[in-house]
Amino acid sequence: MKVSKYILPTLKEEPSDAVVLSHRLMIRAGLVRKESAGMYAYLPLGLRVLRKITAIVKEEMDRAGAHECLMPELTNAEFWKESGRWETMGPEMIRIKDRNNLEYALGPTHEESFTNLVRSVISSYRDLPLNLYQINTKFRDEIRPRFGVIRSKEFIMKDAYSFDIDQKGLDESYNAMALAYRRIFDRCGLETIPVQADSGTMGGSASEEFMVASEVGEETLLLCGKCEYRANSEKAEFRYPETEKQAPEELKTVDTPDIKTIADLVKFFNCDEERFLKSIVYMADGKPLMAVVPGSREINEAKLSNYLKAVELELAPDSVVEDFTGAPVGFAGPVTDKKIRIVFDPMVKNIVNAVTGANLKDKHFTGVNAGRDFKITEEADISTARAGDLCPKCGGEMYEKKGIEVGHIFKLGYKYTEAMNVKVLDEKGKEITPIMGCYGIGVNRTMAAVVEQNNDERGIIWPKAVAPFDVHLIGIAKKDEEIEAADEIYNLLIDEGIDVLYDDRKASPGFKFADADLIGIPLRVTIGKSFFEKGLAEVKKRNEKDLILVSRESLAAEVKRLVLQG
Repeated sequence: MKVSKYILPTLKEEPSDAVVLSHRLMIRAGLVRKESAGMYAYLPLGLRVLRKITAIVKEEMDRAGAHECLMPELTNAEFWKESGRWETMGPEMIRIKDRNNLEYALGPTHEESFTNLVRSVISSYRDLPLNLYQINTKFRDEIRPRFGVIRSKEFIMKDAYSFDIDQKGLDESYNAMALAYRRIFDRCGLETIPVQADSGTMGGSASEEFMVASEVGEETLLLCGKCEYRANSEKAEFRYPETEKQAPEELKTVDTPDIKTIADLVKFFNCDEERFLKSIVYMADGKPLMAVVPGSREINEAKLSNYLKAVELELAPDSVVEDFTGAPVGFAGPVTDKKIRIVFDPMVKNIVNAVTGANLKDKHFTGVNAGRDFKITEEADISTARAGDLCPKCGGEMYEKKGIEVGHIFKLGYKYTEAMNVKVLDEKGKEITPIMGCYGIGVNRTMAAVVEQNNDERGIIWPKAVAPFDVHLIGIAKKDEEIEAADEIYNLLIDEGIDVLYDDRKASPGFKFADADLIGIPLRVTIGKSFFEKGLAEVKKRNEKDLILVSRESLAAEVKRLVLQG
């Protein structure tokens, strides 16, 4: 492909609206252009990379025994209502009506659609196991689309859905996908960190995220320095620290005018955050409850929602807090005569002589002790793990990393097959319900993650498997015979089956070299002064400083060798 006839609008300056490195480089290198918030057009160079990633995904999915389908992007509302997710998906799902007033959704995911398809084509245990996948566009009305294609409203996803006879079959399908994902990301040149994850609105008993470490990652990962424990912050558990034993103090009421936050209380009482009980009132599916954790901890709303099996969880309005506890926001606590639902983190019972809201305006209790002053009737791990916490498996100290999620696999269980009444006959002719798994990869996001992880101060460094071209040929020619000589090398490489981007523009050598470094194709071949005077082409790998000189006679063979070598 000749650059003079190609759409390749590279930019020297940083785009003003691009915050993260991958977004800046993808725009500067002419891969994408923003159409509107969360929506991007892929230019020819960017589309080539997407297709390389897509091809790898397809090859590994096929190798794992999955079968490719293509589902409608416009999904039937009736399927979502069958599963119970029509309302619970929230405002991120884009709902529309046609001219006949029939309801649809632009598919944010396709569990329902694939479940409906499968129930129409299987009838016997002999039809299972079955794993179907597609690579298709998804739509989510993100409240804050950002970081370029990392979080966008329209994106390309590979989503797969497995159907098995029993849990053993699901385990095998899940493990096969976990292995396939490791191969996919390895072939794309990505170092991923598989972590335990929360299943969220997808449901299910287990899930694993494939994360790429990045300072701009939206996920926080907890990693053990001693063992292989890996989890995101929504899922991470930790060993509870031991507390010093103290004699219980007398329960006292203290005036605390306008002192509501933990930070203000720490100053007022001159003690550590661990001494306080943080009490937050939530609405879980419309019903109020109080969640209590140590003052030094954050309530993990994903864990709390999972424990409550709540479809919707949100902070209670001030009016509800006051009616529920008898106190304004900032003065609630578990020491109360009211019969209210309270969920305690397990660490709470070990806090001796705690400080907490007295359920009265401008009042707090000191000397609060579990068992004597309040009873713990509901207990669940609802605290967020953090760096320095002890690993739940080995007791080693955990540390944090930021990460970008590029893939996620779930054991869905019977959530969708039961709701949508999927049945097959087993070996004895008895009706049974298949069990499901779900497996997703963000193709656009994978592309951005590759850029985040493979770059230097000059631009992108594409791994060979996903590079838009194999070779970036640069002609530094002025005379007609020099131009013809450079063109001959281009044709020679093309004839050898090498995928070449040929910069034949009438531009300065510095401009062409800067563009080549920015675009990041793995191998650069320069036809310039050394070639015209001595018959030697300059060959340089993008990720290396040194170049080699190769004769015209050896050039095609050497380039092919280096391309195959990667």
